Amino acid sequence: MNPAALRLLVLLLPLALPFMVSSAPQNNPEARHPVNPAASREARQLLELVYSVSGHKVLSGQHNYPSKIDGYSRMIAEEQKAWPAIFGQDFGFSPRGTLDDYTLRQEIINTCIEQHKAGAIITLMWHAVRPVEDEPVTFKESVQGELTDRQWKDLVTPGTEIHERWKAQVDVVAWHLRQLQDENIPVLWRPYHEMNGGWFWWGHKEGPEGYVKLWRMLYDRLVNFHHLDNLLWVWNANELGIGKKAYDLYFPGHDVVDILATDVYHGKYAKKDYTSLLKLADGKPVAIGECGPLPTAELFGKQPQWAWFMAWSEFPWDHNTREDRDAVYAIPRLLTREDAPYDW
Repeated sequence: MNPAALRLLVLLLPLALPFMVSSAPQNNPEARHPVNPAASREARQLLELVYSVSGHKVLSGQHNYPSKIDGYSRMIAEEQKAWPAIFGQDFGFSPRGTLDDYTLRQEIINTCIEQHKAGAIITLMWHAVRPVEDEPVTFKESVQGELTDRQWKDLVTPGTEIHERWKAQVDVVAWHLRQLQDENIPVLWRPYHEMNGGWFWWGHKEGPEGYVKLWRMLYDRLVNFHHLDNLLWVWNANELGIGKKAYDLYFPGHDVVDILATDVYHGKYAKKDYTSLLKLADGKPVAIGECGPLPTAELFGKQPQWAWFMAWSEFPWDHNTREDRDAVYAIPRLLTREDAPYDW
């Protein structure tokens, strides 16, 4: 760990120790270790950092569409004179020249490397296409499409055509993630998000042969087959409410989840979303994986355990005012890339 990151941990750990002692469950002594026993040194350091800030500080974050590369993060930096601490991106799925251009993956990986060297934490997500078709696709017809019961059963059954197609999809993403591992870059990895809603093909799949099995298949493929040890596994649901079912119906288990998150667009940070996630987390960190309305100082006073928030792409400008943006970046507990350099 470099001196700057070490200083940050030295500063925050004494503050965090009372929380760690009181909140870490007695029946879960391994909670603060990555779920991957072979996790890289950098992944372990990043998880330690997330634990250290929880309850005391909050990491700022900004998502970027594939076609925007780092455009939205750059806009925040120019306006607020500080870069978000977390740089968010996706792997894309749509044709060349469109918003979610899947041909930009190498440029995205290159940008992740640059962002990391500049001090950012990297978080990546994956709007995966249905494993019955090839990229590129459209969002509505594929990512938001459906799988029949038969297709889903084949997906989670090794040896079927659909399962083999799924493995090939995963292997493409793994090839890109390996480039970050080769650069010693840890990643907050949050695939198959918002599963407690029904708008993605992996959503509302309950039971042991449902979403839980898909997540565990992905974990096995990336960790045990590809040996990607730079990933911290972020299980990312959606705020509770109409059309969104209870978190625990889709939770794959503490042995394959490092951090729990939820997305907030319409619920205005309802208390039940926060408390339900904390209960399910059982001492592990919680985060705001995506948000439309920006959080406030008052929110973090009432819900202090959020380790980070990540504003969704254009939402800070299209759904928040300049005053809202200024206010969140003026919160005393907020950490930016400048406050805490994370170039391990």
